[in-house]
Amino acid sequence: MMSKKPFISTLCAAALVLPAAAFAQVGGSPDMDPVNDLPNPYITQSGFFKLPADRPWGSSSTVEIHPDGESVWVAERCGANANACIQNPDVNPIMLFDKDGNLVRSFGAGYITWPHGIEVDHEGNVWVADARGTDQYNDYDGDEEYGHQVHKFSPTGVHLMSLGKKGGGQNEEYFYTPNDVLVAPDGSIFVGEGHSSAEGTPNRMHKFDADGNHLFSWGEWGMGPGQFRQPHGLAMDSKGRLFVADRGNNRIQIFDQEGNLLDIWYQFSRNSGIFIDDNDVLYAADSESGSVNPDNGHWTRGIRVGSAITGNVEFLIPDPQPDCRGTCTAEGVVADKHGNIFGAEVGPVGGIKRYVRPVK
Repeated sequence: MMSKKPFISTLCAAALVLPAAAFAQVGGSPDMDPVNDLPNPYITQSGFFKLPADRPWGSSSTVEIHPDGESVWVAERCGANANACIQNPDVNPIMLFDKDGNLVRSFGAGYITWPHGIEVDHEGNVWVADARGTDQYNDYDGDEEYGHQVHKFSPTGVHLMSLGKKGGGQNEEYFYTPNDVLVAPDGSIFVGEGHSSAEGTPNRMHKFDADGNHLFSWGEWGMGPGQFRQPHGLAMDSKGRLFVADRGNNRIQIFDQEGNLLDIWYQFSRNSGIFIDDNDVLYAADSESGSVNPDNGHWTRGIRVGSAITGNVEFLIPDPQPDCRGTCTAEGVVADKHGNIFGAEVGPVGGIKRYVRPVK
């Protein structure tokens, strides 16, 4: 595992030693009062990552940390959002930046229609979930359909593996619009499938072994325990528990690695992206509450920071444009070993913001 040692506040540090009985006490309920009145000790930095002069930032819903704990991987949608990668198949959507924000390398052109989730395993391999396919674009005139897969690349961009059928389809065993991928310490691979929250669409989790063999699936569309409406982001804590950002249901569901439901949390709001560092600090990005999603309208959109052990929420970095109708705050979120937070934005802004806690 990478070494990441961000700040641990007094609250979070104390939380790490509380008993398991504390878990359910903070989970809340679908109609709980919003967790909005929280401090924000972070300074927002825009323009930290530098692209070549001829390449604009497009949507970048996902971001990850390199095993050095400082460099940052970004999966970006080829300078725009909806169909830029299929219109520009020679553009590399996967990029590595060093700790100073300089572009180190890029790759992945021609493999991915709409990069959505990114994961870097303990060997530095890069995994990307492609949450769309050419079947969803009326203007695609290529010879071969592709998309709806999860791809594994070496750290230098060699394509190593694909999961799922190229081109996908709603009637396939898997996948149709996979959202995110997570590789456990033992090499097991977890994939959240289902970017639509519409009834009847595929919404489930899958587990594969380290060689990419499908082991089992669990869940279906629905609002009950263990059901999903957009399993949009994945994270794993130090206990090996799998956290699923069940975005359409405004909650996080927590499972063991056999798919058994352990807990449901509502206090981190409607999460698009989640990340848990080596100290079990949980970073949760709500990109859709308020003006974007009226059914969760009383929650402040932004990044909530708390404990993956107790579920206590400590900080909130609010969206600087609370009335924005697009995803103006982070959809994907990650933190480096120094505690700097990186938020990947879909738009209308796009790109990556860096959130830094000043040293006192």
